[in-house]
Amino acid sequence: MRRVLHLMKKELLELRKDPRLFSVVILAPIIQLNVLGYAATTDVKDIPIAIVDADRSTASRTLVQRFEASANFKIVAMPGSTSEIDSYLDRGEAWMVLSIPPDYGRKVGAGRPTTIQVVADGTDSNSTGVAMGYAQTLIGGYVQDLAVDAAPGLPVSLVQPEIRVWFNPRLESRDFMIPGIVALLLLVITTNLSAMAIVREKEIGTLEQLNVTPLARWELITGKLLPYAFIGIIDVVLVLIVAIYWFEVPMRGSIPLLLGMCLIYLLSTLGLGLFVSTISQTQQQAMMTTIFFFLTPMMYLSGFIFPIENMPQWIQPLTYLIPLRYFLVIVRGIFQKGIGLEILWPQAVALLAWGLSMLTLATLRSSKRLG
Repeated sequence: MRRVLHLMKKELLELRKDPRLFSVVILAPIIQLNVLGYAATTDVKDIPIAIVDADRSTASRTLVQRFEASANFKIVAMPGSTSEIDSYLDRGEAWMVLSIPPDYGRKVGAGRPTTIQVVADGTDSNSTGVAMGYAQTLIGGYVQDLAVDAAPGLPVSLVQPEIRVWFNPRLESRDFMIPGIVALLLLVITTNLSAMAIVREKEIGTLEQLNVTPLARWELITGKLLPYAFIGIIDVVLVLIVAIYWFEVPMRGSIPLLLGMCLIYLLSTLGLGLFVSTISQTQQQAMMTTIFFFLTPMMYLSGFIFPIENMPQWIQPLTYLIPLRYFLVIVRGIFQKGIGLEILWPQAVALLAWGLSMLTLATLRSSKRLG
């Protein structure tokens, strides 16, 4: 037993002598618990909704005020006509659109049945289901108040919501999750492979042999990273085949556009792997740093699992620093909405800027020895 205790003491002393690894196993869990504890929530609140009020009557304004006063909804726009609602749903600026017809007030005043239309973005099936439940409850309470306020002898007005779900009419959760898995797998595989491969060269000493070659820094970096970019593209093609033909996830957009966006995304993942290699001395350090400080926070804060809109206000700005956030919008937009670069260009530009910045930072930190 004494020998076991001495061996345990030896391992703990070695861990303490490695400050980088010590910070990963001690500080990272504390930081993640504080940040992800707020971000990881299944609550659905502040649902962005656009309202088209074609009636502009007292009755329609009363209904709009119900949504304004609700803690579950946040009115982000009031378009002038229903022809404008497509852009709000395509860009993800609104999860729902409420459309009030032009004769709404007259029918309500006469106690005649009328219909209002609710269009929901079904991309995230779970959040959409909750949001539709909130909307139906709010409208149901409004209809009950109309019945109470109705004059004696006047037929009770009946407001019937007509709900339509776009992009994912069946509210299949896998149609939302599987495109996101494409983005996550590409991040995990290429970042880990590129980071650990370069660090492995340091550990076994073969990187020293490259120092005496006439290779320039950019040639060495390019030669090390391009094979993993190629592997990443092969993985994307395989995952797409399985997603489309096995899981039958509908592909409504352009596959060549998606592959082009994957190439831009690879700048970010490979740049991140190169950066990790410059701050790590062993494969164990590289793996732990990648998982604890980058992959886990990115998975939780990017919108892969939990909608960003549901996160606390002080966390939401942090998500703009995560490349996975932008690529998730791109891949889900192409898969589920069939939208193109005319809508996705802000995400593509942000992703390109992030990738080039990370590659530049990693290159500046590296030398011909890659750290």
